[in-house]
Amino acid sequence: MSQHHRKKKPRRKANVQEVSRRPVDVIQADWQHGLTREQAAERMACGWDNRPVDASMVSVKEIIRENVFTYYNLIFLILAALLVVVRSYRDLSFLLIIAVNTLIGIFQEVQAKKELEKMNMMAAPKVSAVREGKLRTLPAEKLVRDDIVLFLPGNQICADARVVHGEAKINESLLTGESDEITKGVGDELVSGSYVVSGKCYARLTGVGEDSYIAKLTIEAKSMKKGEQSEMIRSLNRLLVFVGIVLIPLGITLFVQSYYVNQNEFSESITSMVAALIGMIPEGLFLLVSVALAVGAVRLGQRNVLVHDMKSIETLARVDVLCVDKTGTITDSSMRFKKLIPARGYDPETMPELEKLVGDFAGAMGHDNATMDAMKSYFREGTGQKARKVSPFSSAAKYSGAVFEKNTYVLGAPEFVLGDDFARYEDEISEHTSRGYRVVVFASYDGEPDGKPLTGQAVPLGYILLSNPVRKEAPETFSYFARQGVAIKVISGDNPLTVVEAAKEAQIQDAEKYIDARALKTKEDISRAVREYTVFGRVTPTQKRQIVKALKAQGHTVAMTGDGVNDVPALKDADCSVAMASGSEVAAQVAQVVLLDSNFSSMPDVVMEGRRVVNNLERSASLFLVKNIFSFLMSLFSVISFISYPLEPAQISLISMFTIGIPAFFLALQPNTKEIQGRFLSNVLVKALPAGLTDTIAVGALVIFGKVFEVPESDISTAATMLLAIVGFMVLIKLGGPMDRVKWIMWGGCIGALLFSSIFFPNLFAITGMSTKCIMLFVVFSIATIPVLQGLTAGVERLREVWRKLRAQK
Repeated sequence: MSQHHRKKKPRRKANVQEVSRRPVDVIQADWQHGLTREQAAERMACGWDNRPVDASMVSVKEIIRENVFTYYNLIFLILAALLVVVRSYRDLSFLLIIAVNTLIGIFQEVQAKKELEKMNMMAAPKVSAVREGKLRTLPAEKLVRDDIVLFLPGNQICADARVVHGEAKINESLLTGESDEITKGVGDELVSGSYVVSGKCYARLTGVGEDSYIAKLTIEAKSMKKGEQSEMIRSLNRLLVFVGIVLIPLGITLFVQSYYVNQNEFSESITSMVAALIGMIPEGLFLLVSVALAVGAVRLGQRNVLVHDMKSIETLARVDVLCVDKTGTITDSSMRFKKLIPARGYDPETMPELEKLVGDFAGAMGHDNATMDAMKSYFREGTGQKARKVSPFSSAAKYSGAVFEKNTYVLGAPEFVLGDDFARYEDEISEHTSRGYRVVVFASYDGEPDGKPLTGQAVPLGYILLSNPVRKEAPETFSYFARQGVAIKVISGDNPLTVVEAAKEAQIQDAEKYIDARALKTKEDISRAVREYTVFGRVTPTQKRQIVKALKAQGHTVAMTGDGVNDVPALKDADCSVAMASGSEVAAQVAQVVLLDSNFSSMPDVVMEGRRVVNNLERSASLFLVKNIFSFLMSLFSVISFISYPLEPAQISLISMFTIGIPAFFLALQPNTKEIQGRFLSNVLVKALPAGLTDTIAVGALVIFGKVFEVPESDISTAATMLLAIVGFMVLIKLGGPMDRVKWIMWGGCIGALLFSSIFFPNLFAITGMSTKCIMLFVVFSIATIPVLQGLTAGVERLREVWRKLRAQK
């Protein structure tokens, strides 16, 4: 973002391999050995690596170009050329401000680029590749064609590949929109952009870099509409379009009216026109937004928060509903085994030890999820049975299964495993869930599990009690959101009673209001439930997405936090998505904000940083718009009343520097945790309009009375400059409030600097002495500005309230 505030910073041109590709032989490497170091190096040197085709960071060269070659800089250059033609060199002082603005913008964006690149490197996806018989962890971009890669649950497929060993369930919803999990075995193709839900497999990369499916989609997407923008950015763009449209015709009209109608000299007509146009251009506002957002992203980075999309800083600050998962957010993502309790279906006289049966099952399963990791770490001994078929955990069906020689066993959520028989065992299961345990049932099964919902009969053999410890910082974090008026919705796949206990321990308000999501059959059910309930248990990935959509449909700004693969669809649909870096890789890649230390207590920092940025930019933008509104209205008044624009460019620069530019940058970086209310542009206009109107009335009246009393135009020009300065400093106190010692020092320093510049550099800023008549007029209008400003402020506020009531009635 720069002064012209483009809609979205364009990405770099497709990085279609900076190193020219040279042909290499295809190697069918053994999945246990992989490529040799020399083979990998050859492919890297020949350009067959997996570098992304689309870097999210612009280059330093692009930053410089985008800050220098802007529409408004072109306008300023033309205006400067006109002043040179008429030899009005002192009025070129605005160029110094423009140059400083541009240099600051370049410096801040380059610094932010460096910081964000460091953080992106920290959060970059890592991949396990087999090289020379050893499993090595590499950045995804360091992979080469023919590499053998191990894909585990939560991994995103980083390049097109073909399975050479193992089996995994793959979700291609990010590419196709279909949420069905597809089982991929030896010989099946894996498409980049999809991700592993369960199971594990080794695959040979066949399409890397520009050849991958996801790369082709990325290149195609360049010609499509850019992503949505935040409310603040949209408002500023509308302002930019309006100013850009009226600027040139109004400037031409002012020149024609001054030169041909008022018969002023050519040089005088040029300088008055330039002054009016400079006053209408918010030259520092867009730079200020760039700097504020960049500084915000860097500040969050210093708190271990990576911002993929800077608009999310504003969006998260406006959030009024926060959807959280239990595991990884309220609780630690680690799962701990607590106890194994035999069920009524277990007969110790005819069956092996229950622990050893579970040990056989756990030994047959892969590292599908945290539950299985906890079981594998505890149940290490078995009977020696080997599974002839394994069905990895399915987030949709909520169970995993294994077929042995004599028996088939399933493990998963009791409601899903036991089906219609769940009611028979509900009391004994609820006894454990009500104490906050997560209960999974280990059962024998009379069918063959295939990852789809069970249709046969399952007989429970034992209940495995697990728990996630509630994060220590969770109560304080949720207490903060409660104070800020942000509603919490806990959305989990666990038993609702288990989730309720965790939510209560985390001190989430209304945690006792819960519902089992299996009872939500229709969109209407979900729409009603999000109004009434806080905790949602047994939620499927599809329902998570529906809950987020229902909240948005009710007018809420929704943030979603998650760390699992099943959170991805909901993360994509939320207004702002937040992922834990310790969670699944695909969730971190999809989310707009990533908590690098996976610490949910960082969330208040993100919200407060967003509020600081948006609230302060509203105040600073109001300062800029005071000048813009005045210049626009004064230009119209000049055209209508056939008078020349009363100020010179140098005088506009003087006022802009000390009543707008310096204070605006100071205010933009101040602490501010006030809750964001209303819309950005309307808030800014309400704050700026009274002062802009006051300036127009005071200066317009001063010019008219000056003509009546035959006061020299140079005196009127100086008096008008000082009048604008007085109103500017009054506005500064109002917008900067509550004033503290530091703000008073800034305010007094700007007044002192303006007076110093006026006294010691009068020629540079076109400041002249004032006659007695002019001084008398100046004093009268200076005093009059106070009640006028107060009255207009009250009037605008009253009109705004009336407008709000009318809208509410509709």
